[in-house]
Amino acid sequence: MEKLLPVQHKISCIFEICVQNEPSEKRSHQPYKVLAGDKLNPKLKDGELNGALITEKLDGTCVLIQQYEGKPWLWARLDRKPNKNADKRFKKFQSQHQFTENTVEEDKPRFNWNVSKDFKEVPDNWIPAGGVEIKDGEALPDHIGHTPGWVPVDVKFRQHCWHLTSVDLQTGIAVVLRESESSGELVIDCVPLKTLEGKTAELIGTMINGNPYKLGTKQFPVHLLVVHGSLRLEGLPQLDRRELEEWFQCNENGKIEGIVWHCLSGSLYKLHRNHLGLNWPVDNLLLSQKPVTISNNFNQYELSDGDKKSQFQYFASICGKRCGKLENIHSLLQDIS
Repeated sequence: MEKLLPVQHKISCIFEICVQNEPSEKRSHQPYKVLAGDKLNPKLKDGELNGALITEKLDGTCVLIQQYEGKPWLWARLDRKPNKNADKRFKKFQSQHQFTENTVEEDKPRFNWNVSKDFKEVPDNWIPAGGVEIKDGEALPDHIGHTPGWVPVDVKFRQHCWHLTSVDLQTGIAVVLRESESSGELVIDCVPLKTLEGKTAELIGTMINGNPYKLGTKQFPVHLLVVHGSLRLEGLPQLDRRELEEWFQCNENGKIEGIVWHCLSGSLYKLHRNHLGLNWPVDNLLLSQKPVTISNNFNQYELSDGDKKSQFQYFASICGKRCGKLENIHSLLQDIS
């Protein structure tokens, strides 16, 4: 088993968390709602946000690019979860003790996990994510009972079929969505996987999370990797809960799932619409409305799948073309049919 770089998975809310005694709409197993309070997260150190990179939080599925069996590879997120009996005990514990990720550590009641017996099996090549607590050689679950981790994508797993459309693992290339350094507009690009090693990304597209960004169609599904921290946000209001809530509701640039602060210390903080009790998804998303150009790089690689139609071949046929909105990219693809 190959050692992964310490990619962090844990990301805390930028504000102090408040708990409401209502079932979570986001997590079916959570008997309470987690909302942002008016005060900043007590974990924030003085000046920690100075120089922080502020980026858009995307609604997709998290992936890792890292070596596997000596080749650059795409890894899918897979949390190790409790088995049926352990989950029943843990839910009872949760209903009796309500605390969040921001609760002071010494104040948290501890659920006694038996790591060797309480969890569902994971593949042999499963690896815990960076930042997961390790005790006596065992990866420990977080406050919701999950142990975040990764598995290399594999054609044998149906749940990886859409991950695999974003990469050609034999050739070692990937389809990424990024911002142009010159214009700031979006670019759909083809890049070597090795240039992304050690990074995490969000996989978004036609068959991911209900496709809030309206990418592609059933005839021409589109799945893109967006490296975390690559879509910058500017012009945010001051760090005040009410002002940010108004920004999300009234500003065109606020039509996003959330915000991520990447601190120079390595810490990550977030704020998403659920923290503010706001609906998601919404219409006319910021990302969906941006112009996008297809990079000429798709013509540089000889694909491993021969005559088989793939996303790479579709984009290679429209290199250099520009679309006024990302959500309309399928109109360019339909022209090649």
